[in-house]
Amino acid sequence: MKGSVTLCSCWFIACKANCNYLVHKHWVCSQELEQLGLGEAVDLYVCEVPVEYQAVKLLLPSLWKGRKPQLVVHVGVSGLATTVTLEQCAHNKGYTRPDNCSFCPYSQCCVVNGPDCIKSILDMDTICKRVNDAGIGITVSTSEDAGRYLCDYTYYTSLHLGKGRAAFVHVPPLGRPYSGKELGRGLQAVIQEMLKLLEGSPSEEAQKGTKDSSDKP
Repeated sequence: MKGSVTLCSCWFIACKANCNYLVHKHWVCSQELEQLGLGEAVDLYVCEVPVEYQAVKLLLPSLWKGRKPQLVVHVGVSGLATTVTLEQCAHNKGYTRPDNCSFCPYSQCCVVNGPDCIKSILDMDTICKRVNDAGIGITVSTSEDAGRYLCDYTYYTSLHLGKGRAAFVHVPPLGRPYSGKELGRGLQAVIQEMLKLLEGSPSEEAQKGTKDSSDKP
């Protein structure tokens, strides 16, 4: 059975604290990854998500329900980033900045009464070390603050819908310092390591079975 990975790229990103950065042509790195692929055993689907709160709320549930991916990886550009940055977690509250449509959630949160923070089931530190040790010419780092804007909001929504089976990767703008081809190779290496970790994780059904067994007297 083929694995399924959905790669979501935003039109442009205004991410990280005090950063409002309009990014041009960042879609290039996603296109490069689409050309490279993730191997014959993986079905890669690439799509774009507008930088709008309401669009995220509309598109992501249908994506998760319709495609039933093994993993959803979101990619966004940060004007502050100089490395490929793997976000470990996302936050539910603190969304006070208007989006491209001048809209801001009235509740200022992703999911009313949801947990304050959701972590990916993937250990980003492990992935970071593996990719850096591979020496592919791309430096990878980790973060626990995706910025309390559309990056964070999108990531939290996916983590909530996918029960942790999501990731967010911040990449630097093109040419600062990497080309589109280099970023494509970096994304490929990162996602392949993510899939290796997922293969070693117990399935949702197995986890449920273990829980049910532990509940029996």
